Amino acid sequence: MPRTVRGALVQASWTGDKESMIQKHEERAHEAARQGAQFILFQELFYGPYFCQVQDAQYYSYTELIPDGPTTKRMQDLAKGTGMVVVAPMYEVDERASGIYYNTAAVIDSDGTYLGKYRKTHIPHVKGFWEKFYFRPGNLGYPVFQTAVGKIGVYICYDRHFPEGARALGLNGAEIVLIPSATSRGLSEYLWRIEQPSHAVANGYYVGTINRVGIEKEIGDDDFYGQSYFVDPRGQFVGDVASAHDEELVVRDLDLDRIVEVRNTWQFFRDRRPDAYADLTRP
Repeated sequence: MPRTVRGALVQASWTGDKESMIQKHEERAHEAARQGAQFILFQELFYGPYFCQVQDAQYYSYTELIPDGPTTKRMQDLAKGTGMVVVAPMYEVDERASGIYYNTAAVIDSDGTYLGKYRKTHIPHVKGFWEKFYFRPGNLGYPVFQTAVGKIGVYICYDRHFPEGARALGLNGAEIVLIPSATSRGLSEYLWRIEQPSHAVANGYYVGTINRVGIEKEIGDDDFYGQSYFVDPRGQFVGDVASAHDEELVVRDLDLDRIVEVRNTWQFFRDRRPDAYADLTRP
């Protein structure tokens, strides 16, 4: 039988406080469920602003334990209540030591079971993206989670500029790679519709990617340019790309049988030459 799953992406603007931001995403999730969605992705650091435009220790207050913090528990209830797989990017404090923080996404199965987390691997530190002030580089590798809808991997924002992790997710069995982001207009907009389709083509999987929208005036003047989308293993957009300015719930059907079809046509995994790639691991 055909393997078609319906996925959802929430492209949202900052509300001004954490609780209303969580509520907004919960409402969008229930709306997606009414449309038949089976999994949903929220944007990078979904319950807060993108505070990395500045370097200010007050934003450490957004950290939570994962999975033992209140928002993960709330997302587990959301997943169970909607019957959807939920991928929720949050600001994580290390359970072993305060002061160690990660940019993390929790993956929760459709019955509310916490499956695990991915920690953002590549951390930028340039004007408007002062992330090394807030995050330690991820140390959990490139896990792929067996969910009710298939094998899902996560890559976060700046990660998308690095093909190595995208390839690792493919080799680890990912069928769908979800890439939540917070990316401002001007610096990388010209790459937005190139990089994620390239990962999909190179690895023969689906990619779903989100960028937030709007200007978070209390923090900075960066304008987040939206344009969230799904792309198939041929690098083709699944339906329209979302608005560059407005909030949007993107719901699309993904034909997972296309993964095998594409991989059997383009034998990129078979024809790899890892014996010839030693130079890639040199500092």
